[in-house]
Amino acid sequence: MSTHESKALYMATLGCPKNRVDSEVMLGTLGARGYRLVESPAEAAVIVVNTCAFIGPAKQESVDTILELAEFKKSGQCNTLVVTGCLSQRYGPELAKEMPEVDHFLGTGAYVQIGDLLAAEAAPRQVIPDPHYVHDARTPKVNSSPKWTAYLKISEGCDNACAFCIIPTLRGAQRSRPIEDLLSEARTLAASGVRELNLVAQDLTAYGHDLPGKPALHQLLEALCTVDVRWIRLHYAYPRVFPDALIEVMAREPKIAKYLDMPLQHTSDRLLRSMRRGRDSAFLIALLAKLRARIPGLTFRTSLIAGLPGETEEDFELLKEFVRTQHFERMGCFQYSDEEGTAAYDFPDKVPPKVIERRWREVMAIQKRINREQNRALIGKRLEVLVEGPSPESDDLLVGRHEGQAPDIDGVVYINDGFGYPGEFVTVEVTEAHDYDLVGRVVDRPEKKAVASA
Repeated sequence: MSTHESKALYMATLGCPKNRVDSEVMLGTLGARGYRLVESPAEAAVIVVNTCAFIGPAKQESVDTILELAEFKKSGQCNTLVVTGCLSQRYGPELAKEMPEVDHFLGTGAYVQIGDLLAAEAAPRQVIPDPHYVHDARTPKVNSSPKWTAYLKISEGCDNACAFCIIPTLRGAQRSRPIEDLLSEARTLAASGVRELNLVAQDLTAYGHDLPGKPALHQLLEALCTVDVRWIRLHYAYPRVFPDALIEVMAREPKIAKYLDMPLQHTSDRLLRSMRRGRDSAFLIALLAKLRARIPGLTFRTSLIAGLPGETEEDFELLKEFVRTQHFERMGCFQYSDEEGTAAYDFPDKVPPKVIERRWREVMAIQKRINREQNRALIGKRLEVLVEGPSPESDDLLVGRHEGQAPDIDGVVYINDGFGYPGEFVTVEVTEAHDYDLVGRVVDRPEKKAVASA
């Protein structure tokens, strides 16, 4: 195999956008050593699987993907298979016994060492230190999103101890990146054509409490608003601390998308206590009311859990009523997954899987009706839409997103009349509404006009 062929790399990334950023750092690290990304695992000499181990289905998907890609060691060019991420961190020694076809397992704090590992003649099979690493603006990184959008990971790890969550065990304590370092990376991204920064962390609102001088999220946002981007979007904002200064900067700064992703998990006080969420339902309801009053036009996304051990039908009725009355613009619901190593794993009164699934279906059905009504109310309205390019469903349609639609997790706007280039902001009039997506026509291209008159 020639050197060129031996440097062919295929990467599979599973799980959340925070994992995707780790993959981008691995791509940057390996790219600096001459590796080139290929589209097909059949062509790759090195295959990397960046895994998720958050809940049962994610673990299963990770294992299935590893086994599927391991076949290319028999049928393709592959001579090195590397497994990284949360599954390695959590089950490295067990996986090493069960999966002889995998050459290396790297934990969540070791992914940046992948270049050294592949270059070494006698590299260790498992590199799983305690998680303490966090990349910075100087770390090589490749944006794996379309060039107009990017994820900016502002911190790593988490200091919360939610009863259902294994993430602090896998990712370690909170490690925030300094404002200047994040500003440097954001400017580099903007210079490359990025127009939308998606801020991610395990706990966005805890940003900075571990740094000297304790800078807060609102100070970081004020700094990022000096960067030449159009939207700055907030993901994974934990509700325990949400100061007025943060609400004020979201309301005041036009670059901060009127969009907030805040996992609330439940509304039963009894369950919020057993989940160790640190706040009760009265606090959450008051916070939601304050956010909506002070940030007009806010799109609020949340995630809930159905079926935590001890959840009764009464608790679940409270949850359904919460969803009905709050009218969330976006909502996802997880079916509780029993994860060894979490506090909830040892809780009594487990809810049967069939009951969990029924509850999940019921709460999602309520949300679907709410989404349909909200989308119908947008017919005839004009929205600013970021064009993303031709729709995968049809070459006759363009696809884009408005301010209330985050990449990869929310619905989209299909454009069936008019034109815009990928990465261009256009004005779209909504003509049709579906459960999660909108259809519309381009009525104005302000950026094209601005270029023409310049």
